[in-house]
Amino acid sequence: MSETQQPETRAFDTEVHQLLKLMINALYSNREIFLRELISNASDASDKLRFEALTHEALKGLDQNLEIEVSIDADNGEIRVSDRGIGMNRDEVIENLGTIARSGTRKFLESLSGDHKKDARLIGQFGVGFYSSFIVAAEVTVETRRADEPADQGVRWHSEGSGEYNIETIEREAQGTTIRLVLRDEHKDLLNRFQIERIIRHYSNHIAFPIRLLELGNKDDKDEQSDTDKVINDTQALWTRPKNELSEDDYKSFYTGLTGDPEAPVSWAHHHVEGSQSYSLLLYLPGQAPYDLLINRDEREGMKLYIQRVFIMDAADHLVPRYLRFMRGVVDSADLPLNISREMLQDSPLLKKIRATVVKRSLDLIEKLANEGGEAWETFWKAFGTILKEGVIEDFEQRERIASLLRFASTESGHEVSTGLDDYIERMKDDQDAIWYLTADSLKVARSSPHLEAFRKRDIEVLLLTDRIDEWLVSHLNQYKDKELKSVARGKLDLDEDKHEPDEQAKALAGRIKKALGERVGNVVPGHRLTESPGCVVADEHGMTLQMQKLLRQAGQEVPESKPDLEINPGHELLKAMREESDEDRFTDLAHLLLDQALLAEGGELADPAAYVKRVNQLLVAALSGKRDSEQASAAEDSNAASA
Repeated sequence: MSETQQPETRAFDTEVHQLLKLMINALYSNREIFLRELISNASDASDKLRFEALTHEALKGLDQNLEIEVSIDADNGEIRVSDRGIGMNRDEVIENLGTIARSGTRKFLESLSGDHKKDARLIGQFGVGFYSSFIVAAEVTVETRRADEPADQGVRWHSEGSGEYNIETIEREAQGTTIRLVLRDEHKDLLNRFQIERIIRHYSNHIAFPIRLLELGNKDDKDEQSDTDKVINDTQALWTRPKNELSEDDYKSFYTGLTGDPEAPVSWAHHHVEGSQSYSLLLYLPGQAPYDLLINRDEREGMKLYIQRVFIMDAADHLVPRYLRFMRGVVDSADLPLNISREMLQDSPLLKKIRATVVKRSLDLIEKLANEGGEAWETFWKAFGTILKEGVIEDFEQRERIASLLRFASTESGHEVSTGLDDYIERMKDDQDAIWYLTADSLKVARSSPHLEAFRKRDIEVLLLTDRIDEWLVSHLNQYKDKELKSVARGKLDLDEDKHEPDEQAKALAGRIKKALGERVGNVVPGHRLTESPGCVVADEHGMTLQMQKLLRQAGQEVPESKPDLEINPGHELLKAMREESDEDRFTDLAHLLLDQALLAEGGELADPAAYVKRVNQLLVAALSGKRDSEQASAAEDSNAASA
């Protein structure tokens, strides 16, 4: 028998150089991230020193005047990041920098428990942020000394990212760490004070420690400091401070710095949520809209995500639905899961909870503004009302709440947007069971629509919907507070006066017009919808309105062929004259003109405008010729009478 072979356990073979190269290039999509990561590490080291100084006598007093220095040495092609934090000894350097994906911060947090862990406000968690240096650097040198070690126990670590590193013991007077990057040629454009300042302000503006930016000269002394040395970050993250310490001016000033918008915000909401998962939320309702807000539905950059004051991303697409893309603000949470490069959010219950809170608080702000009314509300609605309407379509859960905030023009108001659905319901007649509306291209077209004639006669209010989105809005908002929304331009009106049948003459005229129009219309029916106009087009109860067809065509969409119905007013003088018309060609021209006029009155488009103009001209010529013949005949009679 053959001898049974036992399974063998082996470690994975690793080509460290290739692994490091792959990790750096695959993890980070933006080269500027390296500076964020190094500053975050410096902040962590400073925080650790503060925390350990509470219980270690040897560290007391060393946690004062902590700051971070970023130095630019353009002459030598170097960027340096220095801190006066806890630093590292030789073993910690080997453990943390010599082992990829080992996080000293994570290990430190794991050693804590209870309130200690909660109080340690640290950023790093994956242990790979330091290696982002190799995105831009050809070589990296780290000099460090742990704060409770003597000066002769400093450590220098050096690597070119090739899978090897050198380490040696050095003399270092200063506690903490200095990281020196020698930039590759293609990244030397970063050796610019304005470029580095922009990156720091973008990613690390609210780090708890001052960040000082220095430019180093290379004339007499390599470390000669220029007069550009200054603190460039705002160490006070306003959203982390108690609300009772902040004034209106504080909030407004922070908003301007956050958004660059010189216009003051209309209102804001500031919340701290404590518990097993904590986060801070600062929301602003802007006073004006950017010019491209309606077009760029997917460009949502208003909400910024921070992790312990470090900017991670514009996370509006994760935290804000499209219909609230005008909201601005900050979310700061240490508990949201990120991908390893900290450039992308992962889905989680907390993310959904924060998103729900952002939606609720945003609608609270809008609701409060709506209740207060006045100029501020009118300004808001003019800027963002059309955007808010998208919420009725996109957010089923909040649909009715959003609908209550919408405002429309109506036949009862001279103002463009003054009527809400609740106001409309309060004014409804006792026997009225529907909310009536009309969609149109403009308020002028809507107010002159023939469809309103029957409602004016009966003193029934109609909402006038003139935004491009309104056709989609009403297709999703079928009811509001048990009241059905109905279009005055769809189907047969079920008003009391419409109960009796039209007479035979009216039916016969409708049939004759239908025959003359042929395939241009679906049906021609006499009705009581009109009081002043001779005719109007009526959409099928479940069909597509002329306005919707027009919008789809403008968007480049194919529109299914459909035939409008034509409702005529048998009592109108034109219809009476047509009933007596014996010339069939002339009758046909009048029928086509009747339909064309009805289409134009609704803001519709004529399939053959030239034919319409030709018919109008023919009728005008005939009318003028008839008038001239009549005048000539009358003159001849007068002349004959005078001769007699």
